[in-house]
Amino acid sequence: MAVPIAILDCDLLLHGRGHKTLDRFDLDSVSDDFLLTQFGFPRDFILYLVELLREALCRRTQRSRAISPEVQVLAALGFYTSGSFQTSMGDTIGISQASMSRCVCNVTKALVEKARQFITFNRDPSSREQSFQEFLRVAGFPGVLGVLDCVQVAIKAPNSEDSSYVNKKGFHSVACQLVCDARGLLLSAETNWPGGLQDTEILERSAVYKQFQDTEEGWLLGDGRYPLKKWLMTPVDCPESPAEFQYNLAHTATHEIVDRTFRAIQTRFRCLDGTKGYLQYSPERSSSILLACCVLHNASLQSGLDAWTLERTEPLEQPKSLKQRPEDRDIEAEDLRKQLILKHFS
Repeated sequence: MAVPIAILDCDLLLHGRGHKTLDRFDLDSVSDDFLLTQFGFPRDFILYLVELLREALCRRTQRSRAISPEVQVLAALGFYTSGSFQTSMGDTIGISQASMSRCVCNVTKALVEKARQFITFNRDPSSREQSFQEFLRVAGFPGVLGVLDCVQVAIKAPNSEDSSYVNKKGFHSVACQLVCDARGLLLSAETNWPGGLQDTEILERSAVYKQFQDTEEGWLLGDGRYPLKKWLMTPVDCPESPAEFQYNLAHTATHEIVDRTFRAIQTRFRCLDGTKGYLQYSPERSSSILLACCVLHNASLQSGLDAWTLERTEPLEQPKSLKQRPEDRDIEAEDLRKQLILKHFS
C-alpha cells in the first residue's frame, strides 16, 4: 500500500496562514530608506532586478505556494549585503531561514546565468579607444585595456581533505581573477579557482590568457606578482631612472582601480567580507555567490549607481614581486616596456 507523504511548508508552520509572508510582501508599503538600509539598493534597481530575473525565478518555483520573484530577490539581496540568514532578515520579510536559503540559491543561479550579459570584454575599435582615453585620464598611462588582479574570498573548509583551497595566508578560500575598466566595471570575473593556486597559475589557465595571446594593440596592467608580457605590463622591479620611477607611479595609480573595485564589492556585499566571517558553503556554491555579486556590481553600475560609494579605505597590501627564472623572461615584452617608458615617461 502506498504511504502518502505530506510536504510541509516551513513558513506556514512558523507563522500560520494569517502571517504576512513574502509572497504577499508589498514593495509599495515600505519606504525607500527601508529598502536601501535593509537590502542595500534603491527601489528602482530592485524593481529592475525583479523584472530581469522574473522568468528564471518563476521557472524554478513551480509550487502551489511559490514565493514571488519580488520576495526571492529581496531575500537574496538581504543575504548578499548582510552575509547572514539569521536574526531580523527573515522576520523582516516574513519567511523562514530554510526559505531564505532556497531564495538565495534560486537568485544566485539566475544571476550566474546573466553573467555573460553583464560581464564582457568589448574589443571593437571604438571600445578600445574609449578604454585608452579613460585610463589615460587616470594617471597618464597609455594603451590600457584593463587592470588585472586576483583576490581571495574566505570559505569554510571543504569536507574532503583537499589542501588546494588553503591559500598562502593559511585559510580556505576561492580565488577570483578580475579585470576591470577605468570606471570599476568588471570586464572579466573568473571565480572558480581554488585559493591555493598561485596568481600566475590562475592567469595561465584563464580565459583572459587565451583571449589576449593575439592582442596587437594595448595591454592589461598587472602588479609585480605577474610575469611581464607584451599584453601585460608590470612594474619595473628595481627602477633606476626618473622615467622608470614615473612609469611605476603611473602604473600603481592606474592599477589601484581594480583593488578599489573589489574593496567596494566586498563592502556592499558583506557575505564576501572575510572580516565578517566566511561563506558557509562548498567551493562550487561559494564561487557562484561570488560571481552573482560581480554581476550585481556591474548591473548596478550600468544602472547609474556609483561603483565606489561604499569603498573601504584600509591600506593596500603590497604584493611581492614575482621571482622569474632567466629562461622565462620575455625579451620582446621587456623591449616593448622600455620603448613605452622612453616614449611616454621620459
